[in-house]
Amino acid sequence: MSETPMNTLQYRLDGPEDAPVLILGPSLGTTWHMWDRQVPELMKQWRVFRFDLPGHGGAPAHPAGSVTDLTARLLATLDALGVHRFGYAGCALSGAVGAELALRHPERLASLALIAASPRFGTADEFRQRGVIVRTNGLDPIARTSPERWFTGGFAAAQPAITEWAVQMVRTTDPGCYIASCEALAAFDVRAELSRIGVPTLVLVGSDDQVTGPAEARTLVAGIPDARLAVVPGASHLVPVEQPAAVTDLLVRHFSTAWQPAFESTTGQMAIPAAPVKPVLAAPTPVAPVAEIAPAAMQPEPAGRPDRYETGLKVRREVLGDAHVDRALASADAFSGDFQEFITRYAWGKIWDRPGLDRRARSCVTLTALVAGGHLDELAFHTRAALRNGLTPLEIKEVLLQAAVYCGVPAANSAFKVAQQVIREETTPQE
Repeated sequence: MSETPMNTLQYRLDGPEDAPVLILGPSLGTTWHMWDRQVPELMKQWRVFRFDLPGHGGAPAHPAGSVTDLTARLLATLDALGVHRFGYAGCALSGAVGAELALRHPERLASLALIAASPRFGTADEFRQRGVIVRTNGLDPIARTSPERWFTGGFAAAQPAITEWAVQMVRTTDPGCYIASCEALAAFDVRAELSRIGVPTLVLVGSDDQVTGPAEARTLVAGIPDARLAVVPGASHLVPVEQPAAVTDLLVRHFSTAWQPAFESTTGQMAIPAAPVKPVLAAPTPVAPVAEIAPAAMQPEPAGRPDRYETGLKVRREVLGDAHVDRALASADAFSGDFQEFITRYAWGKIWDRPGLDRRARSCVTLTALVAGGHLDELAFHTRAALRNGLTPLEIKEVLLQAAVYCGVPAANSAFKVAQQVIREETTPQE
């Protein structure tokens, strides 16, 4: 815990003092406790630093009216602790702080995770209107509606204690600091600068997030050169609270494998450290499926494997999306139903679920095969699937260029038209 001067932030540290520092930043209206269920696992490898936004969680009410100001306070706090380099994971408003760090202070940042984030959060008028509501009525109206913005309906109904905790977090926030944070979000817009973010980045979003959802996440992935997308099914805006095990697993994988070395201070060159010992991760507790961001380890297939239809249906939905699968199954009849069962059980339940390739690699193979066969309808929905599986638009372009050499220029020309349209649709923010 800390005493908090005006130019710094209230913070908490957990984990070994000699471990690399990993920062977890909260969303507007929440406190560092939104990360409570990630900390026990993360502190096994990192010194976990959590902070509260001004006026949140009992922190002193010194309003910060811009993301730049919040970032400066965070860095001042870290400087006082002697922390120069760190990994950073931020949710929503703290995700904006993460983007600011990557753009203005890249020498401090080893790796980045942007959670429920966006290069621009809605419109300036939306957040200024929220400030008007708080000035007029206090935070109670915002607090009462927070659960419907933060959680899926099923989670809110099944977890009344967590829902009430969320409401009370907002109610106990200082109104002036909340309004200042709204002003910070209203002014934040880094859409034109995303290509300058050079740090390895995980973009993580809940599939049902109606605040900053998958469309905003794909905009980040499309703009940041070294970015990967992870979509967590069955989660809304506060995905670390709603799906804690899935988020923990994704963060461990990302920060274990994507930790950029520091620049050497005298030469300006990147220091190349000895190959790190890869951490051995315990098998995670079964959780809702998540988008894969790292190759799966080879494992022998157990004898007497059960029927693969349910597994295939789950994988098919994860890769293609519920809407596509629902349409395909709804259109099946006595003539085509057996075929739908066949591809669900064998294509999705046996081949796509094999551990030898991760889903990114399988998407690359699938796109190439569809170009070769001229199957443009399937190429469209498998381009969407490739984005869901973590391929960036630049990587999809490289796959199609490779296909042009071996499958023919006319086939690739048609494929580029299809993929270009899909990528535009998927990466354009909804106004």
